[in-house]
Parts: sequence; C-alpha cells; structure tokens
Amino acid sequence: METIPGLTPDLALGDAESARSSRLIAVANQKGGVGKTTTAVNLSACFAEEGFRTLLVDLDPQANATTGLGINPRNLDYSMYDVLLNDLVMDDVIEATAIRGLHVAPSSLDLAGAEIELVTAFNRERKLRLALESITDSYDMVLIDCPPSLGLLTVNGLTAAKEIMVPIQTEYYALEGLGQLIRNIDLVKRNLNPALELSTIVLVMFDARTKLSTQVANEVREHFGDKVCQQMIPRNVRVSEAPSYGQPITIFDPSARGAKAYRALAKEVLGVAS
Repeated sequence: METIPGLTPDLALGDAESARSSRLIAVANQKGGVGKTTTAVNLSACFAEEGFRTLLVDLDPQANATTGLGINPRNLDYSMYDVLLNDLVMDDVIEATAIRGLHVAPSSLDLAGAEIELVTAFNRERKLRLALESITDSYDMVLIDCPPSLGLLTVNGLTAAKEIMVPIQTEYYALEGLGQLIRNIDLVKRNLNPALELSTIVLVMFDARTKLSTQVANEVREHFGDKVCQQMIPRNVRVSEAPSYGQPITIFDPSARGAKAYRALAKEVLGVAS
C-alpha cells in the first residue's frame, strides 16, 4: 500500500425526519484559504435550516469550524482528539449549536499533535469511520471539515466519507495542487474506502467584475463537468465577517448575497428544487 502523509440526493424537502441513511461528505482541499471551512459551516447551517439533522465534524486543528458555530474549544472537556486518540465515543463529544438541528463534533489545538500520534495507532486510517458508525443513524447529513493538508487526519476524513466536496476559489492557481488531491482520493478509494466518490466541486470567492473569475470558472467546468455546482459563492465581505461573531452567514446576515448563495447551493447539493 502506498504511503499517504445515505440520504439520497433527490430526497424531497421535508422528508428529513423519515430518512434512513446519512450522507457523509468530506469537505477537502489541501490549499489553505480557499473557503473550505466557510463552506462547511455555512452549508451545515443551511442543511439544518432546511430541516435536515446535521452534524459537522471538525478535523482541523485550527478549530475554525468550531468557533465559527459559536463554540469555544478552550471551554470543552473533550474534542475530536479524544475520539481519535483515546477512543472516546462520539456522543460524549458532540455539542449542540444555537441552530436547531445542527450539532458539531468540535476540534481543539490538541489535534495538531494527532498527525504524529496516529502514526503508531492501530487501524489509524479508520479511526473516524469506526467512531461515526455509532451515531450516523441520528443524522441526515454529516459534513467532515478536513485540514488543509493531506495527512492522516484528512485520510481519516476521506476513509469515513461517502462523498467528497472540494471548494475551489475562482482565482489564479485555483487548480494548483488539485491533481495531488485527486491522486490521494484514488489511493484512499483503492486501499481504504472503495465507496468514496468525488461528488461535488464548489466555486467560491467568485467576483463577477473580473474576467479572471469567469475564466477560472469556465476552466474548472471544462475539467470536471457535471461535478461542478451551478451555484457559485460570490466574494462577499459579510461572509468573511460572520465567523468572528461565531455565526454562519445565514444567522449573521440572512439577507446577504452570500447567505442567499449558500442556501441555493445547499438545495442544489440536496437535490431540492428551489
């Protein structure tokens, strides 16, 4: 083996309570600053807003998804570190958020050391998958916010997921490093998770005023076809401000362009007609 550092899409609106299987989506891109965590947080909030029981798993040691939902990691007794390294059950880690139907499995700075500690752990790539088995029936949508790297935490996220969502900024070098991510996805699929599929690519930070954004969007669509969502996320200062208030954009400024875009994107991912 090479070394590497659910609910159906056409489920009708309102059928969340009767869903029998979860969609497990890893949100991944090894490039930092591409809107990965912003997308994970805001889509999670939108799914919950649509009535879907939603869990956001924060695997990023920076804990931005955790704080972006109003939870201070320093005030928690346990985090995903304890799930991955101390075999704590997910139920003991999951926290409710201020949004009805949305829960988070929080990160902490301790996760920064998990990459090294997991190297010698038994079944190291499947720790998250095994942990999630006990709780996935409680949720319709499970999003996993992976770190901006291709280490063991991201591998755990990819091994646990059924789908991968890749946010791509519509800026220069947008496709840089994407080839390596796809190669690693293939490695995980061949060796650890045959069911894994790159299902969704989301274009973010789109600026309609610039020719470059349109060119990049067209290039990504040419490469990946129907995997690219029609709904793009515009560059919006309110989206950037929301995390500092511990809120998704749908709560911070429900009428903002970014909020409307994420709601439309959520419906597209869910397969719900607007």
